[in-house]
Amino acid sequence: MRKPNSMKGLEDLGRVRLSQNFFLRDFLHSEIADFYRIPNIPEDPDLAVEAGRRLCKELLEPLQATFGRLHIRSGYRSPGVNRFGNENNLNCSTNAATSAHHIWDMRDFDGCMGAAVCIAVPWMLDHFSDESDWQRLAWWIHDHLPYASLCFFPKLWAFNIQWHERPKRVIQSYVRPRGILTKPGMANWEGNHAAFYEGFPPLRN
Repeated sequence: MRKPNSMKGLEDLGRVRLSQNFFLRDFLHSEIADFYRIPNIPEDPDLAVEAGRRLCKELLEPLQATFGRLHIRSGYRSPGVNRFGNENNLNCSTNAATSAHHIWDMRDFDGCMGAAVCIAVPWMLDHFSDESDWQRLAWWIHDHLPYASLCFFPKLWAFNIQWHERPKRVIQSYVRPRGILTKPGMANWEGNHAAFYEGFPPLRN
């Protein structure tokens, strides 16, 4: 699949179905791209679609089936959009650090494929209010889904969730308690964490 060079081509790319409930167009919106008029179009559509399908099928579909509709905050970023965001202090890491993350169509240093999206879960906002309650959802995901990394943010408890060929399964947060919640080698990484998410719905696929 070639990079679109017309509006019709971009429309057709947006219609690519990634999973039962998600299409590529769901992930192409970017405030940076819209405001600064930078096209947010994959350079390698085939790789973006392949990585996006794994993200949607393995992570987003079970989350939405379990908790209801997800709110997509930030999905795919083209290399040009991400580079501009990084160079202008718009909360974007370097392209090298963002490859196989928000940049779905670039492999990382090890040649691995990955994709990430920032989402909010309205179900959480309806049921919890303490600042630290984000940990409930973090541990639920840790125990139920094959995520590669999670990173939580203060507004709406939105979080980056990543699928990756070689998942490290690291959870970090900019919400209290800030820092690393868990990663391989930490005592809390293994085992069952059901006490944190008592009352949560069971996993639905």
